[in-house]
Amino acid sequence: MMRSLWTAASGMVSQQMNVDTISNNLANVNTVGYKKSRLEFKSLLYETMQRAGVDENGAGRPVSLQVGYGVRPIASVKDYSMGNIEMTNNPLDLAIDGEGFFAILGPNDETLYTRDGSFKISMVDDEAMLVTSDGYPVLSTDEEPIYIPPEVNISDLIIGEEGTFSYVNGEGETIDLGIQIQVVQFPNRAGLEDVGRNLVRPTSASGQPIFEADGEVNKPSRLIQGSLESSNVQVVEEMVKLIVAQRAYEISSKAIQTSDDMLAQVNQLKR
Repeated sequence: MMRSLWTAASGMVSQQMNVDTISNNLANVNTVGYKKSRLEFKSLLYETMQRAGVDENGAGRPVSLQVGYGVRPIASVKDYSMGNIEMTNNPLDLAIDGEGFFAILGPNDETLYTRDGSFKISMVDDEAMLVTSDGYPVLSTDEEPIYIPPEVNISDLIIGEEGTFSYVNGEGETIDLGIQIQVVQFPNRAGLEDVGRNLVRPTSASGQPIFEADGEVNKPSRLIQGSLESSNVQVVEEMVKLIVAQRAYEISSKAIQTSDDMLAQVNQLKR
């Protein structure tokens, strides 16, 4: 009887984590470049009470008698499908159409990566540096922070589909700045580690970043200036998942109550 208590408890714990994951998705429905997560489950150990086996005469048990010990969460998987592209008309906003990531110089000079292209200008020693909303420098293909020359008006800044920077001068001529923003891809995006603030860190599971500027990717990304990629969270879909998780939690709770009632009846038999 105690087996059912532990089995149902494992279901409640797992569904609670499932609700936590869904809640995080819903909380980030308006986060630029956010990718929704999905929790995966695996069954626990099984106790074999009678093992299947058939002898040469065809006698025996064709199936086993096994009882499971519940469930546990095994992985949290990111869905890197594209979100909607929304126009902002801000020349510093960039959306990635493809599988690429921007390279960011994060805390402790660690290179991190993001899909969030809502960049800003920060004045460093009277120079305009391209940064994230948290102030982290955006890296170029030279793995150096990107500085916008003082003679460039931000409204005249042009960022091409390959991440090249240019601007239109007073005479209407397009001047190449010799700057290209760094965009990378990973062999296994699902292996990236989330570190918060829309940033991810590569791991041994994700593989090392592949630089698109080197021409080593099969399908390069395309940058769209004046636009941002919205979250790929679908509210209706997440609400349905939330209802299913709630019902599964209630069923596991009911199983615990039923097991407790059965134990109480057994105790009354002794009286």
